[in-house]
Amino acid sequence: MYLKSIELSGFKSFAKKSELNFSSKVSAIVGPNGSGKSNVAEAFRFVLGEQSIKSLRGKKGEDLIWNGAGDMPRGNRASVKVTFDNSSKFLPLDYENVTIERVVHRDSVNEYLINGSQVRLRDIVELLASAHIGSSGHHIISQGEADRILNATIKERKSMIEDALGLKMYQYKKQESEKKLVKTRENIAQVESLRREITPHIRFLKKQVEKVQKGLELRDELTKEALEYCKREDHYIKTITDKVHREKTPLIHIEKELNNELEHAKKILENAEHKDAKSEELITLENDLHKVRDDKDNLFRELGRLDGEVTSLVKMVKKQEEVAHSYEHKTVTLVSVESIAAEIENKIIESKKSDKIEVLIQTLDEVTEILTNFIDHNKDKVDMSLLEDSRKDIESLKDSKNKIEKSLNDLKVNENRLSSQYNTLKDNIEKEKDSNRDAEKAVFRIMAESQEVRSKLHDIANQEEILRLLKEDFKREITELGHMLGTHILQFDLLSYDFTEPRNLQDERRRKIEKIKIRLEDSGGIGGDDVLKEYTEATERDAFLQKEIKDLEKSAVSLTELITDLDVRLSTEFKSGLDKINTQFKEYFALMFGGGEAHLSVSVPVKKKKDVDLIMNDEDFANTDVDSLTAEADATTEGIDIEVNLPKKKIKGLMMLSGGERALTSIALLFAISQVNPPPFIILDETDAALDEANSKKYADMIENLSKYSQLIVITHNRETMSRAGILYGVTMGLGGGSKLLSVAFDQAVTIAK
Repeated sequence: MYLKSIELSGFKSFAKKSELNFSSKVSAIVGPNGSGKSNVAEAFRFVLGEQSIKSLRGKKGEDLIWNGAGDMPRGNRASVKVTFDNSSKFLPLDYENVTIERVVHRDSVNEYLINGSQVRLRDIVELLASAHIGSSGHHIISQGEADRILNATIKERKSMIEDALGLKMYQYKKQESEKKLVKTRENIAQVESLRREITPHIRFLKKQVEKVQKGLELRDELTKEALEYCKREDHYIKTITDKVHREKTPLIHIEKELNNELEHAKKILENAEHKDAKSEELITLENDLHKVRDDKDNLFRELGRLDGEVTSLVKMVKKQEEVAHSYEHKTVTLVSVESIAAEIENKIIESKKSDKIEVLIQTLDEVTEILTNFIDHNKDKVDMSLLEDSRKDIESLKDSKNKIEKSLNDLKVNENRLSSQYNTLKDNIEKEKDSNRDAEKAVFRIMAESQEVRSKLHDIANQEEILRLLKEDFKREITELGHMLGTHILQFDLLSYDFTEPRNLQDERRRKIEKIKIRLEDSGGIGGDDVLKEYTEATERDAFLQKEIKDLEKSAVSLTELITDLDVRLSTEFKSGLDKINTQFKEYFALMFGGGEAHLSVSVPVKKKKDVDLIMNDEDFANTDVDSLTAEADATTEGIDIEVNLPKKKIKGLMMLSGGERALTSIALLFAISQVNPPPFIILDETDAALDEANSKKYADMIENLSKYSQLIVITHNRETMSRAGILYGVTMGLGGGSKLLSVAFDQAVTIAK
């Protein structure tokens, strides 16, 4: 025996704590009408989780609580506690005794407890379902419900039988699996939608990454070439600087000495007592020539500076032209963009007004044409403002250069004239053998040597100007490379190279570097760390979503297979159980009626002819078989039909049975169902009320036979039924209006009597 006791406290008419112990296989509860004995059956429904207050004969939760009567005040709560003997572990809990309790308060708040620990209703339902126990069903049959299985629809009847066969757990699992499958498919659709959303962005980022990767390759190539170029250029500049310094230093020293000698000779001539016009002329010519040559040197230096600036500007203009003609650096004015946007917007507004798909398609073609023309118009358009400014600067420098060259020509003419006079005077003085002319001859020698030194210094000055331009150009190059490649490019001096290569190779390297820089700028490969990071994150998210889709699809397949397996199991066990029920139903029916036959069969309602004709009017179903179509349409509406054949009567349908015959049939079917998959206990609430004396004995015999499989709690007025009970509880209405219990244990009484 599984059911040990039930305790009612404040539940309906049981104001005080009342306990019923079930130590016998059959326990009977008797009492006059209105005493509250049926409240015991409802207490079982209540504690086992019944949620329909209407099924408990109430409208709201507080209707289940003792409402007061006489000198007994109303209660604030009602509780029912049922205790099971779990020594056989029919409930999946590691306890010898399992107590389930439900409490309801005046505010309709419910509490559920298992062995004193608060739990959820779901925990109670799942625990009891594992033992084929529920708040309603074939094991709790209240007064007037015996006939319910006969009055039910074929679909409801099938559900009752499935419940009795213990298939609810499978159905519950199937329903849960179907819900999970629907949710999984929704998740798959959502994840696929997310992938579709990010796919265009990933394609765009991929193109950007390809540009960045191309830029990185160009950066690596540029770094390699730049390091080699910078080291060689730095070494070349240092070498030339040292060479110029070595050549210039002694010449400056010689020039200084010659200037001192010249000054000394000029003083001798100026202080001579017999100086003449030739000496005066010599001094004047020397001063004029010195001044002309100084001016010429200054102009040469200025001319070199202008040449350097012109060369630098020409390089810059060339680079700007290459960049300006690159598509990657095309720019358009905001005004032109706003203008084309307004034009497109007007086109779209007009197409919306027409509300025709043809106009919309035409508008899309027009928008495409507008955008194409806009791109073509601006593709070859070059912003020449900066280039024009640079060209103007070049022209200005060239004008200044031309003026300097003109001044140089004038100075050269003047220098040639003075040199001619100087040479004539020199020849005249050389012819004279007077010793007083020694000073003049010294002046001629010094000036000749000074001119030679000055010429060499002029060449060195040109080299210095070229060197200055090289240094400035190199400095600009390092600065630009530093901005493009980073400060590590400044570490070129740590590298070692063979510096014996020809200078023209370095010039080729410089041109190669310029080309790489332009390609790098065109590719947009300067920077790009954010693009690479975003692309990595986007691709990782896409890979995650793809993996999630695979996992979800795998889960969907598993759920589909599980649902299929459950369907097969439900179908197999239902058919097997139905066969067993039919065997028992036939026996009990024959026992109750003294013969005859009864049978349960699976039934599928046949569609009305007009419904089939309605379907067949559709062209798509013109060649469809009607029978297969009907069977397919009603496959989900199958149920259970009851066929009976009473002995000695031509009655074969439930509609033709009398009230007593219906009661006997329903009892026979309920008992048959109970024996196929016996529940731990069965509660029968006055199911024998409609039976006569002869059938009451048959009913009592069936009760006694059924008690071999399940523990029975019988609420009855029938003496024959009472006689089969081992313990008898009497319920009476006390003076205060509450139900009271009296008990008689027949088993113990018999033992004592013996």
